[in-house]
Amino acid sequence: MDSSKIEFYKRPIEYILKVQNQDGSIPWEVNKKLDPWDHIEAAMGLSVAGKKEEAESAFLWLKANQLSDGSWYSEYLMSSPVTKRKETNFSAYIATGLWHYYLIFEDKNFLKFMLPTIIKSVNFVTSMQTEQGDIYWASEEDKEILDDSLITGSSSIYKSLECASAIFNLLGESSLQTDIAKKNLKNSILNNPDRYDRNWESKSRYSMDWYYPILCGLYDDKKGIKDIETNWSKFIVDDMGCRCVEEEPWVTVAESSELVVALVKIGLREEALKIFNSLHQWRDKQDGLYWTGYVYKDKKFWPVEKPTWTAGAVLLAADALYEFTPGSELFLRSWS
Repeated sequence: MDSSKIEFYKRPIEYILKVQNQDGSIPWEVNKKLDPWDHIEAAMGLSVAGKKEEAESAFLWLKANQLSDGSWYSEYLMSSPVTKRKETNFSAYIATGLWHYYLIFEDKNFLKFMLPTIIKSVNFVTSMQTEQGDIYWASEEDKEILDDSLITGSSSIYKSLECASAIFNLLGESSLQTDIAKKNLKNSILNNPDRYDRNWESKSRYSMDWYYPILCGLYDDKKGIKDIETNWSKFIVDDMGCRCVEEEPWVTVAESSELVVALVKIGLREEALKIFNSLHQWRDKQDGLYWTGYVYKDKKFWPVEKPTWTAGAVLLAADALYEFTPGSELFLRSWS
């Protein structure tokens, strides 16, 4: 990697390293909470930065803390669980993170070492799939499965199953059951919308429901472009970024960064560059770190935090645009 190309992101990279604990865990901020999905997003940022050992340490934390059913708890504090909830997209995302790691470092031995962890996580996720193809969003120990499914979470799971299949094929493992689960999930998302948000208010007001099926490869370019154009005015604030929620005057850096990758994926590179370049104004001028978001009506940053996963999302978007690493193609193509 040409280090000069990534020099602009030196502060966010150093920040992730600073927040990472000795056991490999990466909380949101120093001594704050950790959730597995955002932990992996930050680890992927380290992979983009070429921090191989530190990224491996993050994945080893997941291996050490995986539950017997293949899942992880949804929230930890100093590596101790603070909830008994286990979310399926959180547990699936390790496959995406590890395939991204492999694309960059080509370390098949580490992938082999992590294979049992990946298999167990996939087994947990697919055990939560219904006959209709959707996947329950979460379960909770000592309680029933939480009966609903999410478009954003399920789209993320779809990409993770794709990455898991790629890992299985690379390492000579059967991917048949994973491919079947992925196919049924895609059919559910595309053709059975009544299976999503069936027991609570629709989440379509959140921008992630808009761009995640595009980001994760569920739509072809034609449908993706149509959906982007149809909903652009709902979520995009010119020269500021992407709203997290349609009706709120709040643009967020991580969502905007993910949208950037989705736009690159479907060929809207000019739009992606414009949004991405607008995000750097939400970077603290003193420490060079990105705030979570900006409430433009009040002219205030909110919440008052600079999470590691936001830094990770920015690095992934920068990689998709500027091709720092072979991992830049992670979301831009199908792998299985």
